[in-house]
Amino acid sequence: MAKQLIFNIFTLNSVSHIFHGMWRHPDSKALQHNDLDTWLELARLAERGCIDTIFIADLAGQQGVYRGSTDMLAERGINFPVSDPEMLLSAMIATTENLGFVYTRSMIQQPPFSFARAASTLDHLSKGRVGWNIVTSYLENAYLNVGHTELTDHDERYRRAQEYMEVVYKLWEGSWEDDAIIADREKGIFADPSKIHRIDHVGEHYSVQGPHLVEPSPQRTPVLFQAGASEAGRDFASRHAEGIFLMADSPADAAAFIDDVRARLVAAGRQPDDAKFIAGTSIIVGSTEEEAERKAAELDEYVDGESLLAQYSGVFGADLAALAPDMPLAELAQQTSAVRGILEMFIDRLPADSNPTVADLGKYFSSQYRIVGTPESIADTLQAWADAGVDGFNIIQMTTPGTYTEFIDHVVPVLQARGMMKREYAPGTLREKLFPGRAARLNDRHPTQGYRKTTMPV
Repeated sequence: MAKQLIFNIFTLNSVSHIFHGMWRHPDSKALQHNDLDTWLELARLAERGCIDTIFIADLAGQQGVYRGSTDMLAERGINFPVSDPEMLLSAMIATTENLGFVYTRSMIQQPPFSFARAASTLDHLSKGRVGWNIVTSYLENAYLNVGHTELTDHDERYRRAQEYMEVVYKLWEGSWEDDAIIADREKGIFADPSKIHRIDHVGEHYSVQGPHLVEPSPQRTPVLFQAGASEAGRDFASRHAEGIFLMADSPADAAAFIDDVRARLVAAGRQPDDAKFIAGTSIIVGSTEEEAERKAAELDEYVDGESLLAQYSGVFGADLAALAPDMPLAELAQQTSAVRGILEMFIDRLPADSNPTVADLGKYFSSQYRIVGTPESIADTLQAWADAGVDGFNIIQMTTPGTYTEFIDHVVPVLQARGMMKREYAPGTLREKLFPGRAARLNDRHPTQGYRKTTMPV
């Protein structure tokens, strides 16, 4: 029996995301990203196709410097401008019943108390359909925007993140007991104050008295996602995440990553299946292989390769245009404090004696993560990834919403016929949908258990 996979719409509240330049395509609605109707249409489309979640990425600052300035970011629309994803969720929640919503929120954007309150509110409004993509932010501009004087060191970001998680867990899981709310109209008693607790957290980076201002939501803690690729990132993900995003060039690459992180899950006191592994790809579908390849070639005419290099200047924390083309990437990896895991992963994928250089990056990022073919051949490829241990996919748009419309209309029926995708939504919260047979709240193997005042179901 085929494994039923998870499928997420992966997008950004901006004119451009991943495949930069595609906003110029006449069939794209990316220029209408600040029009609420664009998002409501996308939410209805996703639920029609039994998509699991709309996952909205985010940035807390401009991507980085290229050719000595940030001018190209505005000129080409490279993840800029970017509007707040959190503001969209309430409206999309109201127009759907089952679709999940995952949004990125960096730890430097909101203090843990404020973020925990907003996330609990959304979880209430959605009846438990919310997830959080945990990021520490790798952009210097993001740190300068919130009072820091420089980008925090890579591994130090993860150390600070551990304390941030501790605070939100205390608020979500430990501040209110399950039976704190009485709601006795006749006696006029809403809640038992003895079962509502201040958290009195005093740490190196945060001081939070509490209590949590919001009563327990259906999931208490939203479903937790993370995308760490470095050593520190993998350790963090294995401790906290329920959904782990990965970048891989092949099923074999994915399998190696998954095996490594599953071993870390066990070392952290969890089980290998306590996390789902989700790869990123775009889908270009045709009625024949020839038609699909022709459509891919036509779309490629709009992809701006230099914009990809400008984006990854921010990712790597170095102006790629200013570096010597023959500079070894191993040397660059030692200098950057940004997303080190992605750079190290790229180096590791090439032959040991190849000594990749900056010049190789342009060639690499011009070969997009995508699957091109007929609905049947696309399903075959997705099955190969599933056989390697991948549990689902973030579908990246080339045109908005065209990529998703074609996937839902043509590929989804094939996946459903093969048992690789659900035909209807299961009841319950997002966590119950993603982990069939489990409870709405995190199990007792998760670090949240240390902050609970009551026993939660496994």
